[in-house]
Amino acid sequence: MTTPIPDHTLNDGTTLPAIGFGTYSLNGAGGVDAMVNAIEQGYRLLDSAFNYENEGAVGEAVRRSPVPRENLRVTSKLPGRHHAYDKAVAAVQESLYRAGLDHYDLYLVHWPNPGRDLYVEAWQALVDLKRQGLLRSIGVSNFLPAHLERMAAETGVVPSVNQVELHPYFPQADLREWHEANGIRTQSWSPLGRAGAVLRDPVIERIAAGHGRTAAQVVLRWHLQLGAVPLPKAAGAARQHENMSVFDFALSEAEMAAVTGLGRPDGRIADQDPAVYEEF
Repeated sequence: MTTPIPDHTLNDGTTLPAIGFGTYSLNGAGGVDAMVNAIEQGYRLLDSAFNYENEGAVGEAVRRSPVPRENLRVTSKLPGRHHAYDKAVAAVQESLYRAGLDHYDLYLVHWPNPGRDLYVEAWQALVDLKRQGLLRSIGVSNFLPAHLERMAAETGVVPSVNQVELHPYFPQADLREWHEANGIRTQSWSPLGRAGAVLRDPVIERIAAGHGRTAAQVVLRWHLQLGAVPLPKAAGAARQHENMSVFDFALSEAEMAAVTGLGRPDGRIADQDPAVYEEF
C-alpha cells in the first residue's frame, strides 16, 4: 500500500501536498481518465494552467473523482498576456468557469513577463480575488527574487509558492535558499528533467541501485528532501504509482550532495517549453 502523501503548511496557513500531479499535455477524455486515475492512486494536488488548455478536463476529473472536493488541491496559472488588472480578474473568472469550480486552491502568475512590466498589477488582482474567496492561496511561477521583492514591497503580500524549473541538472540552490529565508515554498516543474538524460545519469543510477529504486524515485526523493514540491506527470497508472511511492525511504546526506552536484550551467530546459514563457 502506498504511503499517504504528507502536507506542507504554507505562509498563509493553507496546506499543500508534498508531491503533486502535473497535467501539462493531458487533455480531453484521455486526460480526464489519467487525472482520475492519479487521484485514485493517492494524488491530491492537480497542477494546471490557463495556457495548458485543460482546465475543463481538470474540473471534470475532480467531479468524477471518488475523493471529496475539499480533500483535493487544484492549481491553475495566469498567462502573461492577461497581466493588466482587469484582464487578470476576468482571466481567473474564466478559468473557474471552464473548470466548473467555485474556487482554486492555488493560483499562480505563470511568469513575470518583464517586457510588459505588469506583473505587480497581476499580483494585486490575485490578492483581491483571494480576499473575495475565489482563490484560497496565491503564488507565482518562474519569478526571480527581484520580482518577488518588488511585489511584496508594492502590495504587502508575499507569495506562498514560486513554481520554478528544478531538477538535478538545474538545482537552483541560490533561489531555494532565498525562498526559504522569505517563507516561500518552492514547487518544481519538470522535476525529472523531461525524463531524459537526468534519469540515465550514472550517479543517479548508482544511488537507485543501492536503494532498490528507480532513477525517477531517487530524483523525486531528492526534491522532497530539499523541501521542494515536485509535480511529475505520467499518463499511465504504473508510472503514477511509481512516482508517488517515495515516502518510505531516504537519501543520505552524501547521496543528496551527489545529486545536487550534478548541476550544470546548461541544465535549464525552459526554452523548450512554450507554455511557460508565452507572452501574447
